[in-house]
Amino acid sequence: MTEQSANLAASIWSALGGAADATKSLRFTAPGALPSAFAVTDLASASIACAALAIAELIDARNASAPIVRVDRRLASFWFASSIRPNGWSMAPPWDPIAGDYRTHDGWIRLHTNAPHHRAAAERIIGAQNDKDGVASAVSRWAAADLEAAIVEAGGCAAQMRSLAQWSAHPQGRAVADEPLARIEATTRGAERNWPVDPSRPLAGIRVLDLTRVLAGPVASRFLAGFGADVLRIDPPHWNEPGVVPEVTLGKRCARLNLKDPNDQTRFHLLLTQADVLLHGYRANALERLGYDASARAQLNLGLIDVSLNAYGWSGPWRDRRGFDSLVQMSAGIADAGMRWKQSDRPFPLPVQALDHATGYLMAAAAVRGITQRLATGRGTNARLALARTAKLLTDLGDQPALSTFARETPADRDPAIERTPWGDAQRLSAPLSIDGAPMHWDLPACDLGSAEARWR
Repeated sequence: MTEQSANLAASIWSALGGAADATKSLRFTAPGALPSAFAVTDLASASIACAALAIAELIDARNASAPIVRVDRRLASFWFASSIRPNGWSMAPPWDPIAGDYRTHDGWIRLHTNAPHHRAAAERIIGAQNDKDGVASAVSRWAAADLEAAIVEAGGCAAQMRSLAQWSAHPQGRAVADEPLARIEATTRGAERNWPVDPSRPLAGIRVLDLTRVLAGPVASRFLAGFGADVLRIDPPHWNEPGVVPEVTLGKRCARLNLKDPNDQTRFHLLLTQADVLLHGYRANALERLGYDASARAQLNLGLIDVSLNAYGWSGPWRDRRGFDSLVQMSAGIADAGMRWKQSDRPFPLPVQALDHATGYLMAAAAVRGITQRLATGRGTNARLALARTAKLLTDLGDQPALSTFARETPADRDPAIERTPWGDAQRLSAPLSIDGAPMHWDLPACDLGSAEARWR
């Protein structure tokens, strides 16, 4: 199915504003697919390819020679699950003990309780629970729509399972369907900054301020770090996501700031004025409440490349709703379609968190294209993407035909380099892409959150 990967990449590249002839430099290898109701492998391959195409475009803009881009569909699929392979230690469990899918009296609902305040919100509605059996008993007495609304109103995260048809008819589903895959607009003109682009390390010297957390945004900034960007991730005090930190902090420095504290806000203000790229995944109204709406960000940093992520889209009644990949899969009909494909009696998600990963690579592509445009025009970029819109991209491809599944991972799929992390030695899977003359590699190992100072190097 390399042809479908190529066609999907061409469609995504067009949605990102790229020139059609750029996709001629793309090469896909490794037939087969992850087993799924939907074309997850094609989505993985095409989204990674578009991020790589953006790098190739940047190299071409300064060196007048577009390199060939190759994507290994098998490795791309594996990277959508995880890239790190610990040597002699284990990753923390990625899910809170009571997170999961539960049967209501009229359907199914998913509770996302990984963050302590999200679990507390859910338990304000269903009562304090010690285990999944207690949750199941409490949830069974609710209608799915009523419980979803109650938990969301309490500040928590939940999603009723809907079918594709139900989502298409839902006010938020209709709003998402009317949105572009990526809304990209030119903004203010900044000070002239005409820097040389090293074709072997094309993002060297680019400062990326990363305000994102699990999982799409960190995937984007990890990709940018892989081509030389100086990525500084900022988290609030006490935030942690132990199940994924070793996976997504590769190549970055991670600091903490409390953006409600005047002193920390002053530090953030300085960081923002000195950044080239801002990635953020706060809810649509969160930065606005802190005094940093899109207009303020653009005025603070003329020429800023501002790339933002939302869960449920940028319009409609759920614009400000908290959300995650697993919840969007439930809302948008993916888990229901998977249940029918698998002939299961319970929701069946995608084999990987494909909405997160794919959207992350699209964010990276938008950021790199913004860098290229700034070199050409001096103007900044405002780009908006959403997990729910990426879900529509996937479901619009239709059912996946039966395909051979990939061979299992072997030690030969790993990069031989040893990564010295705070938790122990590890290896990474070999990169799923190659760009002639510009190898993807990281200068820093994965690190713990809050392990660096909030300053640029």
